[in-house]
Amino acid sequence: MFFIRLFCLSVLFSAAAVRGVPAAGWGEAEIPVPVETGAWGESEPFEVAGLFSADKEETPEKLPPWLDNAAAVADVEDGTPMIALVIDDLGVNKKMTAEVIRLPAPLTASFLYYADDLPRQTAAAAAAGHELLVHTPMQPVNSRFDAGPNALRIGMSDAEITENLNLMLESFSGYVGINNHMGSLFSADEHAMRTVMRTVAERGLLFLDSLTSNKSVGGEVARETGVPYAVRNVFLDNTRNENEILKQLDLLERHARRHRFAVGIGHPHKSTVGALKKWIPAAKKRGVAFVPVSLIAVYVQDGETAANGRALNPHDENE
Repeated sequence: MFFIRLFCLSVLFSAAAVRGVPAAGWGEAEIPVPVETGAWGESEPFEVAGLFSADKEETPEKLPPWLDNAAAVADVEDGTPMIALVIDDLGVNKKMTAEVIRLPAPLTASFLYYADDLPRQTAAAAAAGHELLVHTPMQPVNSRFDAGPNALRIGMSDAEITENLNLMLESFSGYVGINNHMGSLFSADEHAMRTVMRTVAERGLLFLDSLTSNKSVGGEVARETGVPYAVRNVFLDNTRNENEILKQLDLLERHARRHRFAVGIGHPHKSTVGALKKWIPAAKKRGVAFVPVSLIAVYVQDGETAANGRALNPHDENE
């Protein structure tokens, strides 16, 4: 484990930018795939055994926050399907946030920066074994949808984007990275996303692309700028019906079994929590390993597995 952590530090931000494969429509959009080398600087799979152990060893150098703040998880055996469940929009509805926190760990809990009482709520989530993200408002294509105060918008100067993003990142601590709230317009703008990634890289964070648009350049820009990243595969609750959510969870599991891992994004709705309460224990019995999104990001950076992630459905951004 000591070697693994030192290796991770030495290669995390050293990879050269490489060419990727452009995205197609929903159900076909692949993660940008490195053709020559992965973001770790090696084409061989990255050894992750022990990296996410609860027994963290001291190292001569401090790990970047995306690893230092990662939720602990047992080592996953080869061939085991891995699923990261991300719950967005947390913090505003405190009752439903508490319901989400009570779900079996590890989830990845993404909190809106403008919610009240964030230090207490996020500390409770971390204490329950969940991983934290800052859910970052970005401009959607549909102007009727309100992404929230200080949302990152096309037309802002680089300084304005950076200032607003830093404001969001100061709202609480202990997180591993960010993912976009809405953002179908903003995430498709390469210059705007490069501005975001500069701050994400400087802070040692990861980026989860919610893929609210199949035109998003988030994953490609993250890879080219040395930012660890992952993408979501399935939005779970476009329909707030428990049976329909269970169908989406089945789709997520099938994708994980075929491609080794999958990322699902849901929201703090009663129907979503109800479905997860039923599905998580059953999926565990079927051999699924639930992991934080940071562990998925480790696997995605390897060029051999980067092609395994794709968006299987779109999403109504008015969440």
